[in-house]
Amino acid sequence: LSPDCSFTCHYRCRALVRLDCSGPPGAGDEDDGNEQALEKDTNVDEPSEWEKAELDQAQVEQRIKEYNSQINSNLFMSLNKDGSYTGFIKVQLKLVRPVSVPATKRVPPLQTGRSAPHAQGVKRRTSFYLPKGTVKHLHILSHTRASEVIDALLRKFTVVDNPRKFALFERSEKDEQVYLRKLADEEQPLRLRLLAGPSEKVLSFVLKENETGEVNWDAFTLPELHNFLRILQREEEEHVRQLRHRYARCRQKMQEAL
Repeated sequence: LSPDCSFTCHYRCRALVRLDCSGPPGAGDEDDGNEQALEKDTNVDEPSEWEKAELDQAQVEQRIKEYNSQINSNLFMSLNKDGSYTGFIKVQLKLVRPVSVPATKRVPPLQTGRSAPHAQGVKRRTSFYLPKGTVKHLHILSHTRASEVIDALLRKFTVVDNPRKFALFERSEKDEQVYLRKLADEEQPLRLRLLAGPSEKVLSFVLKENETGEVNWDAFTLPELHNFLRILQREEEEHVRQLRHRYARCRQKMQEAL
């Protein structure tokens, strides 16, 4: 467990991991607490009115021109001859649980002095927490689905967990309130980006854990269950710390007002 960024991994895997853990401990915790206080899950089955809009070819071309004129980077959208378009989306990874990545350990041959025809490898997995605030830009097509975006992100970070464990959310800010909506597998993130424009407050994308309901705990082994308990204990301690910090700030504000 790193004291700077809360990175956690198996002690045997520590030498295999290279991360920049610079920065003061706890940096960004206050922002996370404030955002959690503002977050509100909306109805996942009801997109906004502008998300339901259907655009013809001329409207798509006009929207792309407006979009490209408003951005301050080279992440432009491009219209293709077949009527589709390509562009970039930015996805923030806000995962509170560890992810699994492959780790291959070379095993030396049993007999010294003889070289094995093929080096034997043992496939292993290691789990760790992704650093807070991890962001990834993806270049996708207009017909790329949300489920395909999740697959691409997992490949970028070599995560071997089942993609069904994750979900892509759209995040928006309105009236000092943060709204989240889980995208359906068939929804097209680049189309939503074009309709919303380049503003991150109007629309941004977040990858989070997919809450799928009840878990069949009998299907896990005893070591896995013990590991889950340790993870849940850390999550509970972190949540309690954020609540205490939030109420301490409220108490301070009230005392200053008095």
